[in-house]
Amino acid sequence: MRVKRYVVNALPEAVTMIRSELGKDAVILNTKEIKVGGFMGMFRKKKMEVIAAIESNQANPPASPQRLSNPQVEAAVEQILKTAQRSAPTAVMEPPTTSPVEKQNHSSEREQHIIDEIRDLREYMVKLSKQNTQTAAMSEHLIKLNEHLIEQEMETQWIERLLQAIMDKQTEEGSEFGREQVWEHAAKQLEEWLQPYGGSGISSQARVVHFVGPTGVGKTTTIAKLAAEQTIKHGKKVGFITSDTYRIAAVDQLRTYANILNVPLEVVFSQMDLPRAFKQLEERELIYMDTAGRNFRSELHVSEVNSLLQTTEPSETILVLSMTGKTRDMAAVADHFCKYGVQKVLFTKLDETSVYGAIFNLIMNFELLPTYMASGQTVPDDIEKFQVDSYIRQLLRSNAP
Repeated sequence: MRVKRYVVNALPEAVTMIRSELGKDAVILNTKEIKVGGFMGMFRKKKMEVIAAIESNQANPPASPQRLSNPQVEAAVEQILKTAQRSAPTAVMEPPTTSPVEKQNHSSEREQHIIDEIRDLREYMVKLSKQNTQTAAMSEHLIKLNEHLIEQEMETQWIERLLQAIMDKQTEEGSEFGREQVWEHAAKQLEEWLQPYGGSGISSQARVVHFVGPTGVGKTTTIAKLAAEQTIKHGKKVGFITSDTYRIAAVDQLRTYANILNVPLEVVFSQMDLPRAFKQLEERELIYMDTAGRNFRSELHVSEVNSLLQTTEPSETILVLSMTGKTRDMAAVADHFCKYGVQKVLFTKLDETSVYGAIFNLIMNFELLPTYMASGQTVPDDIEKFQVDSYIRQLLRSNAP
């Protein structure tokens, strides 16, 4: 093993030197703050001592630093180094009251943060290199499909698996697919993955159906659409319960729908009010319960709502998510509710977006069962049961042959 010591002003400077002299496979063994120079113990300057090493059989560093060929990697490297420079210990003035131990701990935390960022950068570079290798082996039509799915915000892992499946099929058949074949095989593979989750709907055995989800996703309007379907088309006796007393006019909105549909409505403020509400609706065949929209990225709020969903009646809970929300936020909400056993999801506001990859991500990553797709404000229209083939057409539609 070849070990080398560097004394520098800041850690990013050492990283550049290590990469140049020892190569990209070198590792940082230790970093610490030291003081050098001065006169009779005074006016000494702070420096960083960095110990790096590389296995002897790998110690063949390039004569000069090699420029990264990918602009995305270069930009990422530049951003990491800038972040590290801003976070470097020499750029921070410690308050006079900070004790040596606190100062050392604070410095160590900053150094660890920098090291973590460098490690993340390296992982990103490896991932990007892998993507570039795969892209080089793809035909023009596969590249087009790849670009389309990225625009649709489908997660990278699923895009890579889909493209690899199509390339494997090409190898098996011994010929390169044309545009139509690429998109047809993409549709078939997506259908195969989604088929186990299709046709779920809302259970006919459930007497009580709870609807949960963040503020503004359209829970109340969705409940009205489903209630209208059950009362008008199927002649069922439906009742409403709402606990959405946080939002101004939320109760009035559901009451308006209840009056139009001639459906009784009960308002509850806590779990203690539920027995009374169920008693009032005991003659109803089906009860839809609206819950308050909260910041469901917080698990505390999820647990609060979950306490209102307890009943001895046959029931199930539907998570309502809007397609206008951020994919990452929807995933965080789904993750919290899945912990409490929520398995079904309903997507709203499909008419307000042209990006549908989040639906696929949520279904596959959390094994959620899609029930309905809502696309407007018209009651009882603008809602339909989730159909796998229909969804795949939407996902691939804009660039399909």
